[in-house]
Amino acid sequence: MKNFLQRCLPALLLLICSAGFSQLRLPAILQSGVVLQQKDSVNLWGWAGPGEKVIVTTGWDKKQYETTASDLARWLLKVKTPVAGGPYSITITSRNTIVLEDVLIGEVWVCSGQSNMEWSFYNGVKDIAQEFPTAANASIRLFHVNKTGADYPQEDLKASWAKADSNQLKAFSAVGYFFGKNLHEKLNVPIGLINVSWGGTPAEAWTPEAVVAADPQLKAAAAQLKKVAWWPTTPAQAYNGMIAPITPHGIAGVIWYQGESNTGTYSTYRQLFTSMIDSWRAAWKKDLPFYYVQIAPFKYGTTGIGALLREAQAAAASHPNTGMVVITDLVDTVTDIHPSRKKPVGTRLANYALASTYNLPIGDFRSPEYSSSAIEKGKILVKFNYAENGIRMKGSNPEGWLISDINGTNWLAPKVKIEKNTVILWHPDLKNPMFVRYGFGNTSIGNMESTAGLPLAPFRTDHFPIEQIPEN
Repeated sequence: MKNFLQRCLPALLLLICSAGFSQLRLPAILQSGVVLQQKDSVNLWGWAGPGEKVIVTTGWDKKQYETTASDLARWLLKVKTPVAGGPYSITITSRNTIVLEDVLIGEVWVCSGQSNMEWSFYNGVKDIAQEFPTAANASIRLFHVNKTGADYPQEDLKASWAKADSNQLKAFSAVGYFFGKNLHEKLNVPIGLINVSWGGTPAEAWTPEAVVAADPQLKAAAAQLKKVAWWPTTPAQAYNGMIAPITPHGIAGVIWYQGESNTGTYSTYRQLFTSMIDSWRAAWKKDLPFYYVQIAPFKYGTTGIGALLREAQAAAASHPNTGMVVITDLVDTVTDIHPSRKKPVGTRLANYALASTYNLPIGDFRSPEYSSSAIEKGKILVKFNYAENGIRMKGSNPEGWLISDINGTNWLAPKVKIEKNTVILWHPDLKNPMFVRYGFGNTSIGNMESTAGLPLAPFRTDHFPIEQIPEN
């Protein structure tokens, strides 16, 4: 008997310990208070003992879903979500049970980029403080991802869902909040906002390493980025730590505010940015709408690099299911890279989403964009898209315009006349004007807008090289 117990005791102890211990757990983004994407087939996933059965019961329809954890202890189920509503509960059972409470069904958006997306009340954003008295809203949920870089894609992170209130807003993306608030007001559904931003980061850090490595030009541009102590510059490090863990979570789309840290590699930014967008869509397995902010005028220290980055961003807007908002009119000073007014930025992004993703009749939501130009009797006639109701000038004197002859060696500020959505330009010293620039310079700010108050998008009709010299 003694020998029998000695032989069986280890197995008995293992059985007892196993009975009292379960590996069932969920990722941080699937916790009580979560917002799930409405009218979709969304993932619920986590970890359990290898080979263990996992049963999920959804509170909105009492339906049960079953799966078995893999040999790597992972499990994943797809569940169908109803129209927006809640709160509901979700029960996940394996060897033990986890119940998610206060689950909302609505619209979920990722808010990402560098510091202008990250900037909050704690960073000096003034217009967010005006929201504090009325900020408490249980239908707007915030998920703030802490800054975490990694050399390899991670499966989880540390963060939690919180209801919007004055305290939570103080550290949350102001642009993201104003975007979400507008969506909530117009759609009248719960909104989930996932803030994944890190000041200073170049787009390479948000792009999977394989994407950069596969393109010789992107790889060469990434090699030019200098390492710094405050944010990752190596390809994929922000993506691996902050984006990869949330890609199983169903979302409606992405808003993006970044580009300032790529002005030194402007020539490859369009390819980099559109490749990044495609890689995120592949990771989410969905053609996500991607709405982004064109960077504002700023004195970068080297001529033209800001204008050329904005030009690359404008070119990227031809990528499918994307949209760009212009904010040149929101600049307080060209010596501050962070325009202080974030509410109109979030509002413009929201209007783009409301019109393009949700098909609501928002009215004018796009800035007028250059369409074509023609030469008639020594004058340049420039036409614009998205200005059906006309273009107007703020103030009495035109700003930001330059024209030149075919050589592009003598750029002059022209006389300007507006005829609905056409701008007519000429100069008495230019008999044969050929090319036009508007707002094309690191610090150049024009004063033309649509009748809806949206600023004319910067552009140029020439392709002359811009000499890279230090700015005064």
